[in-house]
Amino acid sequence: MINVLFVCEHNSGRSQMAEAYLKKFGYGIFHAESAGVEPQII
Repeated sequence: MINVLFVCEHNSGRSQMAEAYLKKFGYGIFHAESAGVEPQII
């Protein structure tokens, strides 16, 4: 399994969307997580 971390400056949606796409279309090959430098509540 390949670990992937998507990092976005504010973690406002882009890294979460990338994580969701990889989890859905990664066919179990990837373990994805997302993070932000300055997390925000949306």
